[in-house]
Amino acid sequence: MSNLITLNNGIASITENEWTVVKLPVSQVEERKQAGKVVLFKLTGEKTVSAEQIANTEIPSNGKIIVPLSVFIARKAELQGRMTTNEIGVWVDTHEILEDLVASVSDLNSLPIIAVHVERFADGRIFSLGTLLRSRYGFKNELRAIGDVLRDQLYFFKRSGFTSYLVRADRSATEALASLSDFTNPYQGAVDEPRPVFKRYNRIA
Repeated sequence: MSNLITLNNGIASITENEWTVVKLPVSQVEERKQAGKVVLFKLTGEKTVSAEQIANTEIPSNGKIIVPLSVFIARKAELQGRMTTNEIGVWVDTHEILEDLVASVSDLNSLPIIAVHVERFADGRIFSLGTLLRSRYGFKNELRAIGDVLRDQLYFFKRSGFTSYLVRADRSATEALASLSDFTNPYQGAVDEPRPVFKRYNRIA
């Protein structure tokens, strides 16, 4: 069964996944430690992908694919023909810089899908990236959350502008789907509803 949840006109459902996420080859990266403890989160702007990984990334010759940002930038000429048929999307890690993505295309909305990959559930930068893509950069197409995507995050992904959620393979998409109804009237404004609650309802004196 599919683990992809998609929002369509505000209605969420489990749908078949048409997009294949292209992964980078595994690299042997030394663990970074601070005060003797392994640092779990990569620093924003940190360069973590080698030229060898980019060159050795296997890109399927057909079908809809979402490629890593570093591969998209370095091998854009190779992908250009398929971009015209809306077969190419891009995924970014939470530590990567959105300006690098924006600078790599003349129009961000020429990409049919952008995905943000969260390596660990506790990394809240994914919410900021979704908000920035929608509000600052005006991205209007499908925005997908991938990686360590769990039930408790989905409602807040929606608030941050994400319209699809690839739930972690070992979790139930059916259970996760229910989380989008956990709250009905949020107090704060966000991407999905910019007006705070006091602007949405008239107070009765």
